[in-house]
Order: sequence, then structure tokens, then C-alpha cells
Amino acid sequence: MNSRQNIFIFSLIIILLTPGWSVFASEKSPGNLYALSAVLMDGDSGRVLYQKSGNTPRPNASTTKVMTCILALENGKGDDYVKVSANAVSQPEVRLGLSIGEQYYLEDLLYSLMLQSHNDSAVAIAECIGGSVDNFSAMMNAKAKEIGCKNTHFVTPNGLDAENSGGTHHTTAEDLALIMRYAIHNDVFLKITQTEEYSFSDLSKKRHFSLHNTNALLHMTDGVLAGKTGYTGDAGYCYVCACQKDNKTFIIALLGAGWPDHKNYKWHDTLELLNYGNSNYEYRSFWQEPELSYIPVENGILNDFGAGSSVYTGGQISVSDNEKNRQILISSDDRLQYQIRLKEHLSAPVRRGEQIGQIIYFLNDNKFFSCILLSKSINNVSLFSNFSIFSTIFFKFLLSPKIHLLSETFIKFITSYECNSLSIGTTIPTIDAAKYDIAHLYEFFPITAILLFKSPCSIKLVPNAVTSAFNSSYVLS
Repeated sequence: MNSRQNIFIFSLIIILLTPGWSVFASEKSPGNLYALSAVLMDGDSGRVLYQKSGNTPRPNASTTKVMTCILALENGKGDDYVKVSANAVSQPEVRLGLSIGEQYYLEDLLYSLMLQSHNDSAVAIAECIGGSVDNFSAMMNAKAKEIGCKNTHFVTPNGLDAENSGGTHHTTAEDLALIMRYAIHNDVFLKITQTEEYSFSDLSKKRHFSLHNTNALLHMTDGVLAGKTGYTGDAGYCYVCACQKDNKTFIIALLGAGWPDHKNYKWHDTLELLNYGNSNYEYRSFWQEPELSYIPVENGILNDFGAGSSVYTGGQISVSDNEKNRQILISSDDRLQYQIRLKEHLSAPVRRGEQIGQIIYFLNDNKFFSCILLSKSINNVSLFSNFSIFSTIFFKFLLSPKIHLLSETFIKFITSYECNSLSIGTTIPTIDAAKYDIAHLYEFFPITAILLFKSPCSIKLVPNAVTSAFNSSYVLS
């Protein structure tokens, strides 16, 4: 096919109006939020359901430790030995109180990291996994990029305000939500963050520690999967969490949610966003069977067997039942639509299963699903099984002035031609100088008869200009 034919030049946009899509309570926003940046994300798809300055870079304090924890889980083992360095011991509050040279199991220090946000434990973990804080920070940034973060730069494993040649330590509310969305797929991460109390010792059994989970949301609402608080002077109070209600998973990320004397602002904002998401979003099937059009096929076969005109071919959708049954989280204000993109025309021959277009589904103008359209085959029609077609050819043959032209050339063609099936748009090879194609085959009825009786030959025809086998209310001209 030439370049012009490979370009989708026709698009049909249809807004999907499905009964029952506007059945939920409609709150246009979660109300007043204290946080400078906030994001409510669908944990299933990663779609942002609500955002307030969601892509503004800000320091994010100890919410950084979500990344530290997931990197340690992916690159270490729970029973790995962690030896405490002087650098780890020198970290500012909040500290576990490690001493130089002590050894701990990696998993125990991960509880220290996530339940009470100890900065010395974070550095000890980073040095164990990465060899140094700088190497571990590089691993953090690489992982952030892999997850899909677009404006995140980590300098420290504990989230303390810092700067290096790459810039200040920062992320965005959307990036932070993406990191939490990724982390909750790790079962050990979930086990740690849902633990309320934990006790452990160093390897020598000389020191013992008891930890309490500071994630107060565990007692405020059901379905909390994970959460991490944070605070620095530059970042203010920060929070990121994942909650599951009625099979809906929400990720919430807050940056700059108040400063001292406003420690509880983050809980207010989190509950507001959870209520907003649960009240306004429901899972609905997005699939609507598209109304597909026909594409003209140049140099194909018309029902009157005229040559050089166009016929129409239909299409079939290449999509699984699982995709058709897939549901997405939407609100009454969301706008679903699909766009049918078809090639303007095709030139014969058109083969069964050839890509002729594409269907793209949009949610609020954002593409979220697509499938291809394939050419649909036309049923084989034997000339003798369709009396009207047979009689048309026969009488045209009788009236033809060329009835006597069954020459040696034609006989040679008949005996040499191997006929299995003639597809729509396929022409019979040239017959001597006369150059008759299938559209003129009726003028040589003996040839037609021999071909038909030469089993298993059949000729694919279009009984009507548009085949009834493919129904569409949209017809391309």
C-alpha cells in the first residue's frame, strides 16, 4: 500500500451516553484543603482524579522513606546483616539511637524506618543496599524514573532537606502518589506499614527496641493499606497513603499540609479526599460496541460485475472479551468517547484480517484504550448456489457477440489456472490480448463453467453493494 493509504484520514467521534452513569452524588471538589499540593489518584489505573498543584515540585520530608523501603525490599533480603556506620549514627532526630559497629537484620530496620521514621535507620539501610548514600540516591532516582515520576530528585534516603549538583531534594504530589501506587504491590511493604506494634533486638541481643506506628489514619478509617508521614522546616507536614474501600483503591499525596501548630491538617485533607473519591467515583464498563462504517475498495467486484468500480468492505474488532468487560473508575462528570479512525479507501486485493483502521477510547480527552480494526471476510458464494447471479451471467453470455471466442489461448488459461478461491478485489490473470478480468468473465461463460466445476473453486462476490453480513449506520462516502 502507498503512503497515502497508510494514513488514517477519517475520524468519527461518538460520545458514550450509558444509562446509569450519573447515579452518584456529585461533589465538584473535595472542599477546602490546607495542603499546598494534593493529589487523589486511582490506585488501579494511576489516573489522577483530583489535584491541587499536583505537579509543583516541593520538598517531601520523610515520605521519601517509601522509596527507601521499596528499594531495600527489591535489592536485599530481610535477614541481611546491616552494620551501622558513623554516618548513620550522626543523623539528626528522629533517631532509633543506633551505635557504631552494631548489626541488625535489614527487615527490623525497615520497621524502624516506616513505623517511626528513624533517620539513622534510613542511612544504615541505604549504605547496606547501595554501598554509600550517594550510590543509593542514584538508585532512588533511577527507580523514580522507572515508575514514571517526571519531576522528582532524591538526595537523601531519609528525606531531610538537602541539595547536590542535581538540585534540591524534591518531588511532586503526583510523583509521590505514583511511588506509593508502585510500593503497595509488594506484600512485605504492606505487612510492614500495616503493623501497629513491633519489637526487635540487635544481632547481639544486647539492645531491645519497641516501635509504635505513627500513621494515625489506621485508627481513623477502614481499609488503610499503607501510609507515611513526614515533616521538615522546608517541607511542612507531608503525607502519602493508600486506602481501599468497596474494591476502590485510592492513593493520596499531600505536600505542605501546614506547619507546627497545624499538625492535624494532613488528616483533615486526607479524609476529605477519601470521602470525595468514594462518593463520586464508581466502577463502570467503558465498552460500547462501535458503529462501524464501510470502506470503499478500489478495483473490486460489484454485484453487477462491472469493472473498475468500488465495492465496500466491513470490519471486525480485534479485542478480547476480558478487555470488553474491563471496568474503569469514573464519575458523573467524566466524559467517555471513542474515535473511529479508518482508511479513506483500499485498493484491491484486500485480504482477510488486514488492518483497516483503529478505535481509540478517550476519557476526558485522554487516550486510555485502543484496538485495531481488521477487514472482514465476505462469505463464499458459488455461482450455481445463487440462481440470480448464475442466470445473469448465463444470459449475458448468450447475448454476447464474443460467444465464439473460446480460443486456444483461453483453453490454455483454463487448464493451467489453479483456482481455490477468488477474494473480494482479486482479479483473474490477464487473458491474452483481450485482457479480460473477472468483471468480464460472463462474456466467456464456458470458461466460467469450467472454473466452477474445477473443485474446490468458488468466487467471492458481494451480493449487494454493501454486504448484509456487516451492519453499520455510518457509511463512508
